[in-house]
Amino acid sequence: MSFAASLRTLASLTFLAFSTAACCAAELDTRPLALSVEPVFTDVKWPGWESIEETGVDMPLRIILIANAGDGSGRIFAPTQQGVIYSLAGSDAKQAEVFLDMRDKVAYSDKTNEEGFLGLAFHPKFKENGELFVYYTNKKSPHQNVISRFRVSKDDPKKADPESEEILMVLDKPFWNHDGGTLAFGPDGYLYIAVGDGGLANDPFGNGQNLSKLLGKILRIDVDNKSGDLPYAIPADNPFVDKTGARPEIWAYGLRNVWRMAFDPKTGVLWAGDVGQDVWEEIDLIEKGGNYGWNVREGFHPFVRKGAPAVADTKGPEGMIDPIFEYHHDIGKSITGGNVYRGKAIPELDGAYLYADYVSNKVWALWYDADKKQVIANREIPTPKPIPVMSFGEDENGETYLTTYASDGQAIYKIKPAK
Repeated sequence: MSFAASLRTLASLTFLAFSTAACCAAELDTRPLALSVEPVFTDVKWPGWESIEETGVDMPLRIILIANAGDGSGRIFAPTQQGVIYSLAGSDAKQAEVFLDMRDKVAYSDKTNEEGFLGLAFHPKFKENGELFVYYTNKKSPHQNVISRFRVSKDDPKKADPESEEILMVLDKPFWNHDGGTLAFGPDGYLYIAVGDGGLANDPFGNGQNLSKLLGKILRIDVDNKSGDLPYAIPADNPFVDKTGARPEIWAYGLRNVWRMAFDPKTGVLWAGDVGQDVWEEIDLIEKGGNYGWNVREGFHPFVRKGAPAVADTKGPEGMIDPIFEYHHDIGKSITGGNVYRGKAIPELDGAYLYADYVSNKVWALWYDADKKQVIANREIPTPKPIPVMSFGEDENGETYLTTYASDGQAIYKIKPAK
C-alpha cells in the first residue's frame, strides 16, 4: 500500500471512529490546529508537597481542577485531589499559597483514585459574600461524598476559614468509583452538581434511570435560600418538583459519570463529558429534565452488558436525548470534559468546546452548529508530550488551562497561540 493510500485509510478509520448527531457529517473538519499546549507555573513552590526526589516515594502533585473567583483579583485556584486548595497570584506566580487545607476531611488513595477532593465553585457574588463550595469524599465515612459551603476568613481574606464549613448535601455511594464531582454556577445563579451513578460497572442498581435517587444525575439547588429543614432551597422551576417519588433537586438524569461540565459564558448552554463504559465516550448538552439514556444506552447505542444477548440497534425508549458527539474506544477510553473557549488570546478558538481523553492523552477543540444541530469540526490540539488530562479550567480572562498529575510538580498546562 502506498503512503498516500495509507493516509487515506487512516483518515477513513478516524472518521468512522467519531460519530456526530448528524451521523453522516461529510464536512467534519478534523485538521490538527496550529496551537500550543505549554507548561505553566514551572517554578512554583507548592507548600506541603515534595517531589519524589526529596521523599524517595512517588507522590505526584495531582491538580484536580483550575478555577477563578471572578472577584477581579486575577487569582487562579488549583486544588489537589488530596484536599489542598492552592491560590496563585496570577499567571506569573512563583509561589503557591494555601487557601484552604482540607486533608483532615478528604479521603484519597491511589487505589480508589476517583475519590478525593473533586469539585470547587465560587459563589457568583464571592467578592461580596466570600462563599465557596466544595465537593469531596468524606474521610470519616467510606464512599460518601459531601457538598459543603465555606467562607473566607474574617482575619485573612486571602484564605478560607477551615472552621466555617456548612454541609449542604451528603451522597452515600455503594462503590468507590463514578463519583462525578463538578460544581458549577449557572447564569441563573443556581448551583449545578454532577453526580456519578454510584460505581462498579453497568449501573447495577439502575440509579441513572431512577428519579428517586440522586446518583447518575445533574442536580440544581439554590444556595442562597432554604426549603424547610434543608440547608438549601429547591428552585421552583426544577423539572421534577411536582413528580411523586422524584427527588426535586434533579435537573437531568440518565448519566453515567459526568467528568467535568461547564456553562458557555456567552450562550449559557451547559456542556458535559460523560465517561462511557464498554465502547463509547460522549459529549452532551444538558437540558432541563433531559434523560440521557444510561444505563439503557451508551452514546447513540443500546447498552448491552457483556455476555448478554445482543439487541437490535435502536435508540431505546422515546424521549431520551442523544449526545451531540461520541467517539469509539479506538480513539480514547475516558473523556475529560472541558469548557467552551471565550478568551481573547486565541480568536480562532472562539466558540470551540475543549475536551480531552485521559487514556489516549489527546486534546481536541469541537465546534457545534446549534442551528443545524450538527458538529462541524473536531480538531486535535497537539501537546508537547502525552498528557493524561484530569481537568480543564479558566482564569478570569477566559483563557484555558489543563491539569494532570506529575511527580515533578509540572501539573498545569495552558493552551496558547502557536509561536
